[in-house]
Amino acid sequence: MSIEGLLQYLVSGISIGAVYALIALGFVTIYRCSRVVNLAQGSFVMLGTLFAIAFLKDLGWPYLAAGIGAVITVTLIALLMYRLVIAPILKVSLITMIMVTVGASMLFENAALLKWGGYPIYSPPFTGTEPIMLGSVAIPTQGLWVLATTVSALVFLYLFMNHTLIGKQMTATADNFVAASLVGISTGQMVALAFVISAIIGAMAGLAIGPIVPISYSSGAILSLKGFVAAVLGGWGKSTGAVLGGIALGVIESLAAAFLPSGYKDAVAFIVLLLILYFRPVGILGSSLAEAD
Repeated sequence: MSIEGLLQYLVSGISIGAVYALIALGFVTIYRCSRVVNLAQGSFVMLGTLFAIAFLKDLGWPYLAAGIGAVITVTLIALLMYRLVIAPILKVSLITMIMVTVGASMLFENAALLKWGGYPIYSPPFTGTEPIMLGSVAIPTQGLWVLATTVSALVFLYLFMNHTLIGKQMTATADNFVAASLVGISTGQMVALAFVISAIIGAMAGLAIGPIVPISYSSGAILSLKGFVAAVLGGWGKSTGAVLGGIALGVIESLAAAFLPSGYKDAVAFIVLLLILYFRPVGILGSSLAEAD
């Protein structure tokens, strides 16, 4: 493989890895506040893309309005999911909670199948399709938008969690649910807010990935897997680890595609997950699922 070819695969890997990073940030945001592993996170991404396309094509909304409408709609769905499904069983075992979120994901996928059918579709790019050329390496403009979205989400989460009263209350809820309740923090509202933030991040990821990867009703499950692997790879419970893990997974997948048939691409995430769990279960930045705060 030439140097130019390698660089092109790296660019592609970073672009898709930034989307995995956004999904992983959604996982981490909910888990840090509620200890819920939300395997419906990928469905938020899928719905973000499909609702944006519906608002654009079916209702004829401008692009910005369609994007905002999609984010609001997905956020309301996530809040409804929390109130009806998660809140009543918030104190059950982790395994039970995971199964419940898998069920919610299946519900979202079947509803999307009824509404949009089974064919994958693209959403329009934010700002045209002409790539930026650096020598013989093409950098897609949509990939830059994905990176900008990821960095913005990471900076927002850092500032919100560390420099606002509500963010500190969410951190206190994560540290000790009972103690937070005793000092007057509405822990239920904090968990609901975590779902809202993760849904916004997921919908933004859907808007960003739609022009790059075709999205269908079944995309939610595989995106959830990729985001989960990214979160574990980076170090579960750490926002910076989620971003690092997402980029790393995207680059690994892209490089693997250079040597393996395209049909094996999604299997790379499973292989990476198995290797992480065997050789370094705490992830790159050293936080395990049980230990992360």
